[in-house]
Amino acid sequence: MIAIVKYNAGNIRSVKNALDRIGVESVITDDPETLNSAEKVIFPGVGEAGTAMSYLKERGLDEVIISLKQPFLGICLGMQLMCSHSEEKDTTCLGIFKEKVRKFPSKGIVPHMGWNDFTKTEGPLFEGITTTDNMYFVHSYYAEVGEDTVGETDYLVPFTSALQKDNFYGVQFHPEKSADVGQKLLENFLKL
Repeated sequence: MIAIVKYNAGNIRSVKNALDRIGVESVITDDPETLNSAEKVIFPGVGEAGTAMSYLKERGLDEVIISLKQPFLGICLGMQLMCSHSEEKDTTCLGIFKEKVRKFPSKGIVPHMGWNDFTKTEGPLFEGITTTDNMYFVHSYYAEVGEDTVGETDYLVPFTSALQKDNFYGVQFHPEKSADVGQKLLENFLKL
């Protein structure tokens, strides 16, 4: 079974619906035992970093998440919370990835919202996906490009659109809202 982390953030139901469409059983939970025993874990979210981290810490989920050994996928806010720090409310995050999360410069339209392609796609999540494929983004903060970057996109600045380290994966875009290409990425994760 796939566990979807419940942590007071939006868009979780969209991920469950995307998994339902491809015939994958999943459960939305904040129960540590369920997370530990899941075959894979997805950590989606739309919301604000400080509030989300407070929810995780209050329930001890911050420690549970960093100890997981199965394939783990963070989406949007979920990926940002896997980084070391976010400028959003000066939030110390989980520290799985060393990259820091910054606010987009005000020299353009923020949030970055809509379809965008890639300047870099590497690793198993991107099998069968190319730099010319588009995913759907909605975000005002971005992870800097760093040593764990496996996907890169450009909007106002080059930014990390995907991270990977050990069993941990993260994507800034929303595969559950990205039509066939997003479904392909979810299927790639499910094959890990």
